[in-house]
Amino acid sequence: MFEDIYKNLSNKLNLSKDSVLLTIMDPVDEKSGSISDKLILTGDNLEYDFSSISKDESLNQKIPYSLETGNVQLINTQDEKLVLVEPYFPDPRLIVLGGGHIAKPLVEFGTKLGFSVTVVDDRPSFANSNRFPDADKVICESFENSFNLINISRSDFVVIVTRGHRHDGICLRKSLDCNPAYIGMIGSKRRVKGMKNELLNEGYTEEQLNKLNAPIGLDIGAITPEEIALSIIAQVVSFRRTGRSSLDSKADRKKFNWPEFDSIVIDEMAKGIEEPKALVTIISAKGSVPRKAGAKMIVWGDGRTIGSIGGGCSEASVITTARDVILDKGYVIQHVDMTGDVAEEEGMVCGGIMDVLIESF
Repeated sequence: MFEDIYKNLSNKLNLSKDSVLLTIMDPVDEKSGSISDKLILTGDNLEYDFSSISKDESLNQKIPYSLETGNVQLINTQDEKLVLVEPYFPDPRLIVLGGGHIAKPLVEFGTKLGFSVTVVDDRPSFANSNRFPDADKVICESFENSFNLINISRSDFVVIVTRGHRHDGICLRKSLDCNPAYIGMIGSKRRVKGMKNELLNEGYTEEQLNKLNAPIGLDIGAITPEEIALSIIAQVVSFRRTGRSSLDSKADRKKFNWPEFDSIVIDEMAKGIEEPKALVTIISAKGSVPRKAGAKMIVWGDGRTIGSIGGGCSEASVITTARDVILDKGYVIQHVDMTGDVAEEEGMVCGGIMDVLIESF
C-alpha cells in the first residue's frame, strides 16, 4: 500500500534532499491500532495542509523540530491520532580532495566511522581503487572539473589535502560556493592567512571564510600521516555530531542526533509488497541500547530479517511479535527492557530501554 512512499523517500535522499516521513496512526488502545496514511515532506518545503489528517495545528511547529535536531518524534495529537515523525538525511559523504599520504589513512578512518567516501586527484597513480579500496568512489580528474562530478551538497564534509597552493585555491573556492557542512584545508597558519587574504580581495566575505577550518584538524600534536588523519576525522565527527568544532565553547555548540539510517531496509521497502512482512522501527531509546531511534528491520513470516535493531534475545522477542502483527495487520508498539537481568544475560556493561513500532505490510 505504501511502497511508493519508500520509493519516493529513496529518490529524495539520492538527490541529497533532507526529508521527513510522517506515519499517521489511528490507535485502538495505547499499544496498537491501524496505519491510516504516510506522507513525505522535504526540508525545502515543509508546508502542508494537515487538516485532512488532524485538527491539531501544532503539527506545523513540531515537524521542523525533527529536521533541526535529528530527533524522531511520536506525537499524540489533540484529536487522538498518533503521528510518527522520522527525519531522514542523505548518507554523510566525506570528500577528500587530494590522494596523497594523509588521504590514505583518512579514507580508512572515514569508512570505519560510517561515511561514504569520495577521493579526487588528478594523477592516475594516486586516484585509483587499488590505492583506496575502502572508498565508495575514486575520481581521476582535474580538481576544477571534478566538482561537476561530485555535486557537493550541504550535508557533505570536504577535506582539502592537495599537493600544492594552486590546487588548494581551486578546491577552496569551489567548496565555499557549494556551502557544505564542513570545509577543512591543510596548511600552515601563514599559508592559510595568505589564502584568506586572496579570497577577501576577490569578494568572498568574512562569514564565508569563517566556515573554513584551517589549519585543519584538532590540535593533538600530530606528526605522522596517520596521526594527522586522526586529528582531521575527529574534527569532522565533531562537526557532524554538534555542528561545531569540539574546540568551540559549549554555549556555541548544538546537539544534533543523527538518526540511524538503514538504506538496505528502505531499498527493500521500495520494491513493493511481494509477500507479507513487518517493518520494525525504533521510535525511542534510552540508556546503553545497541542502536538508536530510527534504526529499522524487516521481518517476514518465516522469520527472515533484513536490518537490525540490535540483536540478542531482545530482538528475538520483537521478531516473534512482528510475525503475529503480519497476521493480525495494523501496528503494535512494543516496549523492550534491556536493563537488569536482560543486560547481564546479553553481556552488556549496562542496559537501556527502547520502544519499537511494528507495522504490517
